[in-house]
Amino acid sequence: MIREDLGKKLLFFDGGMGTLLQAKGLKPGELPETWNAERPEDIIGIHRAYIEAGSDLVLTNTFGANALKFRDGGYPLGEIIEKAVGHVKEAARRAGRSVYTALDVGPTGKLLKPMGDLEFEDAYEAFRQAMICGEQAGADLIHIETMSDTCEIKAAVLAAKENTKLPVFVTAVFDERRKLLTGADVPALVSLLEGLRVDALGVNCGLGPVQMLPVLEELLSYASVPVIVKPNAGLPKQQGGETVYDVHPEEFARTMKVIVEKGAALIGGCCGTTPEHIGHMIRECEGMSVKPVCRKNLTMVSSYGQVVILGSGSKIIGERINPTGKKKFKQALKDHDLDYILKEGILQEENGAHILDVNVGLPDIDETAMMVEAVQGLQSVTSLPLQIDTVDIRAMEAAMRIYNGKPMVNSVSGKQESMDAVFPLIAKYGGVVVGLTLDEEGIPDTADGRIRVAEKIIREAARYGIEKKDLVIDVLAMTVSSEPQGAAVALEALGRVRKELGVHTVLGVSNISFGLPCRPILNANFYIMAMYSGLSAGIVNPSSEAMMEAYDAYHALLGLDENCGRYVEKYAGRRVREQAAGGQSPSGSERGQDVPADSGGSGTKGGPAMDLRAVIEKGLKEDAHRIAGTLVQTQEPLEIINTHLIPALDRVGKGFEQGTVFLPQLLMSAEAAKAAFAVLKEQIAEGGPQAEKKEKVVLATVKGDIHDIGKNIVKVLLENYSFEVIDLGKDVPPEAILEAVKAQDIRLVGLSALMTTTVVSMEETIRLLKKEAPNCRVMVGGAVLNQEYADMIGADFYGKDAMQSVYYAQKLLK
Repeated sequence: MIREDLGKKLLFFDGGMGTLLQAKGLKPGELPETWNAERPEDIIGIHRAYIEAGSDLVLTNTFGANALKFRDGGYPLGEIIEKAVGHVKEAARRAGRSVYTALDVGPTGKLLKPMGDLEFEDAYEAFRQAMICGEQAGADLIHIETMSDTCEIKAAVLAAKENTKLPVFVTAVFDERRKLLTGADVPALVSLLEGLRVDALGVNCGLGPVQMLPVLEELLSYASVPVIVKPNAGLPKQQGGETVYDVHPEEFARTMKVIVEKGAALIGGCCGTTPEHIGHMIRECEGMSVKPVCRKNLTMVSSYGQVVILGSGSKIIGERINPTGKKKFKQALKDHDLDYILKEGILQEENGAHILDVNVGLPDIDETAMMVEAVQGLQSVTSLPLQIDTVDIRAMEAAMRIYNGKPMVNSVSGKQESMDAVFPLIAKYGGVVVGLTLDEEGIPDTADGRIRVAEKIIREAARYGIEKKDLVIDVLAMTVSSEPQGAAVALEALGRVRKELGVHTVLGVSNISFGLPCRPILNANFYIMAMYSGLSAGIVNPSSEAMMEAYDAYHALLGLDENCGRYVEKYAGRRVREQAAGGQSPSGSERGQDVPADSGGSGTKGGPAMDLRAVIEKGLKEDAHRIAGTLVQTQEPLEIINTHLIPALDRVGKGFEQGTVFLPQLLMSAEAAKAAFAVLKEQIAEGGPQAEKKEKVVLATVKGDIHDIGKNIVKVLLENYSFEVIDLGKDVPPEAILEAVKAQDIRLVGLSALMTTTVVSMEETIRLLKKEAPNCRVMVGGAVLNQEYADMIGADFYGKDAMQSVYYAQKLLK
């Protein structure tokens, strides 16, 4: 069994398949998986070469074999996979060695909603069918690789876990900034995959062995499972019409030895690596011992692009997405006003929240549907992790299933019924679960009683394999108006949970003051006392000045705000303003006056209404459409475009380049701009000033490549920068691209490729366009490309990301 060897001995993967298939004559546009049926001896021969080189784990020729790609005639998916598994086993028999057969699972080539148009469950179903076929054919494990979207990774892992008993390995494609395409960094990926309980994780493709060293070091600092490293053989180049890589086998092997010394437990190769590369690697590393896996005691909550680690200091969980005591929020839920919910999330992020609590429970709405929609909507406009807050188990599971990352889950109690319902979901989907210190006997009056319930929750969680690091205990703050010792008991219990039980803590802080006047005074002071007693995360209103002042002061005074940097940045200007005002008394919220029930009793600053630029930047489509409709009554459409739409998109684009804005937010901003433009377009059509003639750009994924993620992202952004996009789709022959260029006198073509086997099609297309349409420029992009490679195949421009392509189009065509 592979699990018996995992982490105990160094294991060797094979290398690239596509490179060797091309050498054997794989044609542009030809699906490599069809060779399992049509040219079995070639596939067996490649596997045998890797096995004889010393590989322990051999990947089946099924990278693109899923139900989305094998559904329109041709070979049945089950037949392709059955033959692929059989070829590895036959190659091992001929080589006289026993190996592990790994079902190779690559991406669908599509973006999942809300970024793309592929439903989560449709992606899941495509993977599910392939994985069932793989297990039935005799695969020893499932290796999900070359992934760039954490949502798609989750769909694939769940498909494997729910439908097979096989071990699951996952590797993703990081760029030189140690980011996935959709924004996830290393800790975000690790927290997601360990929450889903994969057996090993790591990195493959995209980078050479030297470039992968920083990624490996970061993986090892967070991961508690064995780490996989499978680099490319350096950078691709074109020589004599063939793709070659610049890291030779001896150099590859030397760097892989360093990678093992640092702590990798499974190593192999990806694009450009050959049996010679793998053979040198194995000889160089043979006999090396594997560093023991070091388990990390990190309580990590993550979104697709951001991780919050509980520990030093205290974190803020924004409480405002909750209908309790909030009339406007209740009405928004009844009216299905999703933008209201999204704006609450955005405002809390701007005011300093680290995590957003999401509670949409009302008796007269479909909580499950609304929870799913709210979670997906919030993850479109903010990268903050979310806390799924519900007592409805169906709503909890539905939200956890589609949540992109590792959420907090609020909550489980010490009641056996509650633990029996919630803990299986945490074990299945991953998450940090809030444990309430109450059970069948109610809420204990003493700290001893609450510690007893906390211990029961911890013991029961362990039965499901849920470690302490994935538990956060809420010792419950009882209002002092009815429980005079409520604060004292909560503070004692907080400290004891942290010190005696070694578990992090959370608390709904403002509960302490319910029913009393000047609640912000009590809330803020109790908040400081709670943090000092060991509060890991407080559920508070981040729009409350009193609460945020308490938070900032605590961290400055305890040395948790380095050089008081946050405090100085935030409050230096306030002193000047107060002096300029002649030392006037503080505002009502600073004095702690009573506030309306809708504020949650914390005192709120509120916030200015967003203008069109702001709502576009935040990705609020409905508001963008509404505000544009108002503006167009007093301003010319072109003026609105130039002063609102374009500056907003430029600001988001620059943020994306700098790594402060992630792909989901970029795409949602583009959609909001599109919603605003739709209004302006109507006015222009009705006789207003005519817009400038749109320049046309042709986009296509080249022949043989059916991955259109990158192309679709570029399309959305070009359209929102007023270009007319002629999208030819995927798997497009060079002749079809030339025909479109000539028919409409196109000056710019964008070509995309994800697979090394289809870059020859890209080169062929460029060559044809240069010859037959010399005035047309060609920009290229895709995971397998780089500047040097683009230059070699004759491209005029290489776009490392979607915004670079937009900037080039602007420079060339305007």
